[in-house]
Amino acid sequence: MLVTDMDRMKGIASVSTPLRKLPPEWRLGLAGASAIGVSFGFARYGYGLFLPEIRREFDLPIALLGAIGSATYVGYLIALVLAGALSDRIGPRPLIVTAGLSAAAGMALVAFAPDPTALVVGLVLAGTSSGWVWAPYSDAVPRVVPAERRERMLAVLPTGTAFGTVAAGALALVATGTAWRYAWAFFAAIAVAVTVHNARLLPGGPSPAGPKTGVRVRFFRRPAIPLFATALSYGLIGSVYWTFAAELVAAGPTAAAVFWTLIGLAGIGGLAAGAVIERLGLRSTHALLFSMLAVAVVALGTAPGSFAAAGLSAVLYGPAFMAVSGLLAVWSYQLFPERPATGFSAVVLFLGIGTIIGPAALGVLADNAGLSTTFLVTAGISLLTLPIRPNAAERVRS
Repeated sequence: MLVTDMDRMKGIASVSTPLRKLPPEWRLGLAGASAIGVSFGFARYGYGLFLPEIRREFDLPIALLGAIGSATYVGYLIALVLAGALSDRIGPRPLIVTAGLSAAAGMALVAFAPDPTALVVGLVLAGTSSGWVWAPYSDAVPRVVPAERRERMLAVLPTGTAFGTVAAGALALVATGTAWRYAWAFFAAIAVAVTVHNARLLPGGPSPAGPKTGVRVRFFRRPAIPLFATALSYGLIGSVYWTFAAELVAAGPTAAAVFWTLIGLAGIGGLAAGAVIERLGLRSTHALLFSMLAVAVVALGTAPGSFAAAGLSAVLYGPAFMAVSGLLAVWSYQLFPERPATGFSAVVLFLGIGTIIGPAALGVLADNAGLSTTFLVTAGISLLTLPIRPNAAERVRS
């Protein structure tokens, strides 16, 4: 649409020489994947990775840990609502910089938290970063990437989470026991570097098309209902898995770290999401991915402590989870092409509601019926999502 908007990227000249040799869309892809990797792989899902260490150090019951997990998503929900409202007015750069700063400050606070109160404040602040960071790239991509490659780029960006998860899992292998705090300090430092890079690279100012009015009602018309329902389910499934999965892996921090790293490595397969969507279409891809999620969750629920079950779960969950992120981004872009960031913020709003419900409600179930039962219930939710199919290439218009 407006590929010439690349001329407005004033910070490009200051990017290091190797990166300047890459095409602008590649630079945007790397910057976006890095920012999403920090906000999700570190700031958001790092809580689940280090949950056993945090639980031991602060002596917290599992129901409270679930409530804390939900609290981190409240900040995320608030941020994404604001991001959707502001994106058309101020452009993607300020929102993504805000994401990086909140991630860095929150993770630094977690690293030095003296008590549970400071821990929760840091986790909530860090959790807001994922609300700020994702949707604005839906505006940045049309301004840099040619029309025929936009949907594939939107599908690729969320796989930054996989690379962040790999890095977090690898670090957890050496940052055992109380050293988990050093890992979070390192996460904060990486967040600062990634934020500076994005601030220098991203296009500034609002969308050249300008803010549009009179579009709020179209977000909630019939073609969007399956998309919103899928996002809600995806948020619930993902939040339960990321928060509690490490508790079902064989005992010991090393096993949990290896499991996390395997999820991330497998999740790199999500890079193929755009190609899979192009080949199979949204409807078949939707069915395939939620079937994989169901099997991944069942594997942990039926055989807790089994290395084989944990390995199967990781290699299925990683690519499926990353690819669903891409599917939601592409599906949303097809439905809301005139307001991509605001439309996707509406999608992520429903995803956020699911993430808030998941850890708190199913954390209570886990306290009463056990984590295995909780994961079987979560797998059932994934199966119930299968009949919710994307509408065939229908776009929502005002």
